[in-house]
Amino acid sequence: MSDASEVNPASAKNSEQHPLDALTGGAFSAETSGDRAARIRDWLATQPTVEQLQDVHKELSKGDKSAARAVRERLDEIRRTANQEKISVEWAEKAQALLAATPFDAAAAAAWQRDAAKAGAALSREPLSQFKAQLAERVKAVEDLQHRTQVQREVALLLAQRIEVLSTKSWKDAKSVLEALGADVARWQDQAKELTGDASWTSVDSRFPPQLEAASAQLALVWDAFQSALAQTEASAADEAAPLPSVPVWADEIRVARGLPPEAAAAEAAKPAAARPAAGGRGKPAPEQVEAAKVGLNQALQALKAETAAGNSKAGSEAVQAMRAAIKAHGRFVDEALVSEVHEALIAAGEAAGWLRQNADKLREELVAKAEAMLNRPDGQVLGGRKIQETLRNLREQWKLADQGAMANHALWKKFDEACNAAYKVVESWHDKIRQDSTEAKTQRLALVEEIKAWAAENAASQDWKNMLRALRQFGERWRESGHIGEKLFAELQPLFKQAMAAAEAPLQAAQKASLDRRHAMIGEATTLGEAASLRIDAVKALQQRWQAEAQVVPLDRKHEQKLWDAFRKPLDDAFNRKSVERGSRAPAVELSEHDRRVMEASKSVEAANASGDAQKIRSALAELEAAIKAQPAAAKSEENQAQAKADQAPEATETEAVAEAPVAAKPARPVVAVRGDDRPGMKKEAAPAVGGRPGDRRDGGRGRDGARGGDRGGRDSRDMGRGSREFIREDRGPRLADPAFRAQRDAVEHAQEALRKLAAQAHGEALTQLLSAWQARDAEQLPSAQQLGGKVTAPVRTSWSAAVVAAPKGNAAEALLRLEMAADVHTPADQLNARRALQLQMLTRRNEASPQQTWGQDVATVLASTSDEASARRLQTALKQLLRK
Repeated sequence: MSDASEVNPASAKNSEQHPLDALTGGAFSAETSGDRAARIRDWLATQPTVEQLQDVHKELSKGDKSAARAVRERLDEIRRTANQEKISVEWAEKAQALLAATPFDAAAAAAWQRDAAKAGAALSREPLSQFKAQLAERVKAVEDLQHRTQVQREVALLLAQRIEVLSTKSWKDAKSVLEALGADVARWQDQAKELTGDASWTSVDSRFPPQLEAASAQLALVWDAFQSALAQTEASAADEAAPLPSVPVWADEIRVARGLPPEAAAAEAAKPAAARPAAGGRGKPAPEQVEAAKVGLNQALQALKAETAAGNSKAGSEAVQAMRAAIKAHGRFVDEALVSEVHEALIAAGEAAGWLRQNADKLREELVAKAEAMLNRPDGQVLGGRKIQETLRNLREQWKLADQGAMANHALWKKFDEACNAAYKVVESWHDKIRQDSTEAKTQRLALVEEIKAWAAENAASQDWKNMLRALRQFGERWRESGHIGEKLFAELQPLFKQAMAAAEAPLQAAQKASLDRRHAMIGEATTLGEAASLRIDAVKALQQRWQAEAQVVPLDRKHEQKLWDAFRKPLDDAFNRKSVERGSRAPAVELSEHDRRVMEASKSVEAANASGDAQKIRSALAELEAAIKAQPAAAKSEENQAQAKADQAPEATETEAVAEAPVAAKPARPVVAVRGDDRPGMKKEAAPAVGGRPGDRRDGGRGRDGARGGDRGGRDSRDMGRGSREFIREDRGPRLADPAFRAQRDAVEHAQEALRKLAAQAHGEALTQLLSAWQARDAEQLPSAQQLGGKVTAPVRTSWSAAVVAAPKGNAAEALLRLEMAADVHTPADQLNARRALQLQMLTRRNEASPQQTWGQDVATVLASTSDEASARRLQTALKQLLRK
């Protein structure tokens, strides 16, 4: 009985006050986990420093991880806030640079929001929210300007078509609309000037200014020709001696007015050659036309050469557009020498097409073949209506370009126009089908809206909330699957659908609101029950049944319902945990054996090694702990040897001796409820000693199963003689540990493994930093060793890296960086996405070529052989973080 009065080491340790107990308001000396968590929450309300939080979390997580969770969450919140502030500053600087850049890059501004969100920046907070709004406003202004430019170009084409149509009617009709047409042209020119004078005009895409300039030049040319032809027609109508106009329809009308037949050869011959400058293919041009053409082309040519010599020329510039306009007006009247000179000047100015007048008919024949091939396609490759419409538009634009500066070919034009008209019939049928489908979709959607209204009126008093929710979801799916309609029609029908759905959902939403109130009330009851001094199990069960009944009647959103359930269950779980801790604290203290004390001391050594942060010490301490766990105590071995010796000397023990030795035990063995042991198949569990006998004696007296039956049947031994022994070898796991020792060694091993993982990650980051430093300094001695880089980097690969670092910078590492990002499956910067897509398409065409996952070592060597810069270093580090871990 003297042993009972000794002081237990575990209780003595608990009686000592922890150094951080005063700081946390007695959290370390609290008796229960609930009290400890409450004191920790009160302490967190005082806003402690980061160092204090780290110290408390380090000590508290060893004994009570549930109470340490609040401290860890506060640390995570502080770390997350600091990271977000750092990221916000970085992305705010990028946004300021984008806003201050001239011209404004709309594509980069659109990518800023996406990249900032991927990086984890808080776009909903200041100042990023303000920069986000400013960038969105600037992007919207640029996109609106680009859209207006496209509309202005289409309007110019429509005005030119109006003028061409007027040239096919009576000149009197053209004269009657001349004033209105002139007002439209002037308005268009004012709108074009307004576009080019906009502050955001320099920020639009580079393809839009040339389009507007070309449309302006074409409209001005057509309008000037129309005015001059109409003035000449008026003069011819007033004076018979005046030359006929260049427009064929108007010229025939004047001939008829003069009493001459339209087809009279004399009237055609009497007409001056200069009166028909636009009819280039119907006779030999007059010398005055040839001279005027040379002068016009030479002026445009000299301007283009001067701009090219100054280094300001580019494709689509004003000089190039003026040259194209001069070619269109005078190109058919000049000789081949001037054509070659103009062609060379256009090539020098960046126009790859140049001016190949002699290839005009060849280009026209190709366009005719393409137009005819749109309908003559193999089975299964028939083009759709939208594709044919776009192709026709492109073919007609190409025909206009081929007509510039070349002789007209009416035969090819007739074939081309017939082929385009035949193909356009498919477009018309496609338009009809779209209109029909849109009408059907509209009818179907309107019928669905009426059905929803009727259903809402019929089920207004229904209490079957689950079926109501199911029906409403089906209505939403049917609306989404009701077919495609135009944006304008969708904008008209969508409010009707939302209004009908809101009326149908009103009863369900009211029931859900009432259910939320009831559930919040039950959460309050659960909190009250959990905080009570004595936990009432019957009240808890009744409350849980009420919650389940409420959940089965009124359905909620799954995520919201799960959050409510977690809030309801938390106080009850905390109460049960507190009750378990109290029950455990009232349990009698466990007496530790010598083996348990050695394990406890080894566990403390492991914890000390964890605190030191030395990986070698941690591994050594883990090895010592493992040896201490498996070691056999000397007392147990001596008792085993003595028992074996007695068994050898006296193999037959009488019942009297067994009864005589029974009182030696200090107390009778308790019935075994559960034991900690090996539960794998074939492993034997330790059985409880039989009452009334010595430990280790068998119930059958050593006779075995067959001996108990009274005979030797030979049985299993005789059957297994030919197959050898079937004994199982049990793993040497050491003696059973007491609960405090078991928990101490388990926690120590978990903390050691976590510390080793953190040290490995830290070493990984240091190795990458050394690699980038060696690349920047071009010093192979700074390269990390193969052991530091890990098993993924072999010796030949590291040798190639070393050689690349030592050599002089050469080559371009753009493709190698893209291959590394593909191999690591990481994001590529926004400005390199197009290059990555192009490289992926190229790789699809390269057969039997190694993939980036197989050649990433060579790709790293290629990057290290190039010049080091900050952007490339960041991309290389991001890729290697993933590749060295795989």
